[in-house]
Amino acid sequence: MGGLLSSAAGPPPPMVLVPPLFDFPPLAARTRMLESSYNLLFGKLVLKSLFEDYFDAANHFSTIFLLKPIEDRHVDLIASVSGPLDNKPEEPIVGNALFRWQSDADDPHTFTDLYVSSVDPILLMRACAYYPKYGFGAFGIFPVLKKQRVCSEDYGTMGLRYGSSRLSFGTTFLPYSLGNDFPKSAWLVTKLGRLTAGVQYDPGFVEKEGAKYKNLKNWNYAIGYGIGSGSPLSPSFNFGLEFAQNSKFIASFYQHVVVQRRVKNPLEENEVIGITNYIDFGFELLTRMNDQKGSNNIQDSTFNIGASWQANKNILLKGKVGPLSSALSFSFKSWWKPSFSFSVSAIRERGGKTSLGFGVRVDNVREASYQRADPNFVMLTPNKEHLAEGIQWKSGQRPLMQSDVNSGNFDGMPRELRPLGRIL
Repeated sequence: MGGLLSSAAGPPPPMVLVPPLFDFPPLAARTRMLESSYNLLFGKLVLKSLFEDYFDAANHFSTIFLLKPIEDRHVDLIASVSGPLDNKPEEPIVGNALFRWQSDADDPHTFTDLYVSSVDPILLMRACAYYPKYGFGAFGIFPVLKKQRVCSEDYGTMGLRYGSSRLSFGTTFLPYSLGNDFPKSAWLVTKLGRLTAGVQYDPGFVEKEGAKYKNLKNWNYAIGYGIGSGSPLSPSFNFGLEFAQNSKFIASFYQHVVVQRRVKNPLEENEVIGITNYIDFGFELLTRMNDQKGSNNIQDSTFNIGASWQANKNILLKGKVGPLSSALSFSFKSWWKPSFSFSVSAIRERGGKTSLGFGVRVDNVREASYQRADPNFVMLTPNKEHLAEGIQWKSGQRPLMQSDVNSGNFDGMPRELRPLGRIL
């Protein structure tokens, strides 16, 4: 009878593997409530990840451990050790650790963490409380132990913010110096359809006492155009223009592409016919603008071009090119519990010198699962009954369609394949 039921149901449909991203969501997204939204939008967060992640410094090593106890999902620990490979006495090995607690294991916006380091500041405490129902939040950054305190910022920074899907504004201030140093910074970002515009006040320059806001160098402006939901399964596109400090023009471009290719893997089931790949490309151009003639040299204009290709859940290739150096990176990741990844970077300087950098990461903070879809990118319901022999395929259950992904319905997906959040 079981054979008749199996033959009547037919064989399982052909499958396309959907691997998780190497590091999604990025660690920077966990602390975005401590940052100005202006500093995270306009493609800045993804470009920073593209140009920096898994590119170890020349002749340096880095080791990072991201650990979470099984008994309590609300806490985790990140410890890292980095330094030169040749043990230079003038460049010591640096170690630090970050202990974090967040009220909701699946919502990183309300948390408290303690950061300890072998360099200044020795002990740093950060805390953030965000109320998504109202959109308001408050945060603070306080150096508890510091070798030397020379300015008001060394005693701590506090901030207030508001965030929704279309608007974000906030300010930071120094609680121990509310005079001429108020505010320390302020921002306003709004989104209309695919357009995002923002302005930020960051008083790093002053001409005379009490006139920081009148100095145009203390104001930054940006506008961006973006497509995509923010999920790894959805292609995305970001283009941004920024005018900073009344002297810098920055143009940036980032694109995330989701493609499928045929695969022949004898270790997979017969119904597996393909695999999803992730390809990322980014470009950033910075030009300094001033009235001096003959300033168009490499110091006044610079650029970065980067690309990455994740061939499967285990292999990531990255490369970047700049005016001073170029780099290639190869990373391998095993999805054990905890996961283990190893990266090697080759950096070639403009003068012709080539150096290597190495990195090791152990991570069980970000959980990920190897998902499966049909050739039309139809996500399966989160069960694996079709993998067991002799069990009838349940054709009555409706899987998650590609149209659901395009419309923003990610409820049936693993948390690691959903967008970062619904707030700007």
